[in-house]
Amino acid sequence: MTFQVACHESDVEPADVMQVTLDGVDLAIARDSDGSWHALDDQCTHGNVSLSDGDVEDGGIECWKHGSVFDLETGQPRSLPAVAPVAVYSIKVENGSVWVDIDRPLH
Repeated sequence: MTFQVACHESDVEPADVMQVTLDGVDLAIARDSDGSWHALDDQCTHGNVSLSDGDVEDGGIECWKHGSVFDLETGQPRSLPAVAPVAVYSIKVENGSVWVDIDRPLH
């Protein structure tokens, strides 16, 4: 595993998301309302739009364009029209920095 700094803890408030690019991979770095951190592909598998422009709530991120919600833990779509999952990556927070490993998606 090769973790890279994606952002700082202070960059993302609870129930928010930001886009970062690591080695050419666009990621949505999401912080759920409970404060947990998640990293997933930033592209909706249905509409080819950025998930980081969507809303984070109750363990999911909603695509702003067509309303599909993706599970932050598994990347699986919870609602139509999306049927394919997005990749999810290992994430950790240390000393105020948020680290992501893009080498091997978890799901």
